[in-house]
Amino acid sequence: MIFETHAHYDDAAYDEDRDALLGSMQENQIEYIVNVGASLSSTAASIALAEIYPFVYAAAGVHPSETAALNEKAFAQLEKQCAHKKVVAIGEIGLDYYWEEPAHEIQKVWFARQLELAKNMKKPVIIHSREAAKDTYDILAMHNAKEIGGVIHCFSYSVEMAEAYIKMGFYIGIGGVITFKNAKKLREVVTAIPIERILLETDCPYLSPEPKRGSRNSSQNLPYIAQKIAEIKGMSYDEVVSITKRNARQMYQI
Repeated sequence: MIFETHAHYDDAAYDEDRDALLGSMQENQIEYIVNVGASLSSTAASIALAEIYPFVYAAAGVHPSETAALNEKAFAQLEKQCAHKKVVAIGEIGLDYYWEEPAHEIQKVWFARQLELAKNMKKPVIIHSREAAKDTYDILAMHNAKEIGGVIHCFSYSVEMAEAYIKMGFYIGIGGVITFKNAKKLREVVTAIPIERILLETDCPYLSPEPKRGSRNSSQNLPYIAQKIAEIKGMSYDEVVSITKRNARQMYQI
């Protein structure tokens, strides 16, 4: 059975059938799901789902695009959320330079604060990094993130950067993009890095893999991702599923 390391079932895209969909996961070979927060409200919703479903866990964090809303009062609330017994990681946190707002300096401040929170809580981090390769790496190194480790979610950088993150103790999150025809760079990354440092993820409801591209994503599409990784690495599908599940359980301590 598969470990889904990054989902957003609190998203409005699931409002009509969330319970039915989550209720069907186990029979569709999805053993565990980590629902990832992007704001205080989505973190609260993620925790609520984890309280309902035994196989769902939560990550608590504020996405870089949401950091303008943070202040000391809000951060104190986030600290309380992070202490919940089913919160297994701090995330998703990081930097996103694709958009001009929030200002990069604001993103950096709250990225650093959340890294320190993760270290205090002794929990791994889920890193969102978009068009911010150097700053993301530098901040993780500056804050000695190797102490806690984590995953670079939806990895989009070079082989060299992937190898640098692995040396820092991080896993590389691989999702539906690996099935896209134009994903040459990501295929090179998957070819180069050991399967022992790869996690399976969907980022659902986004980034559906081929042949489901363009439709709402769900964890039930993870087999397409696992099969593509198996093809690239010359492994069996079952090996990919088994090893990536072991990786995820080790990182999240589940």
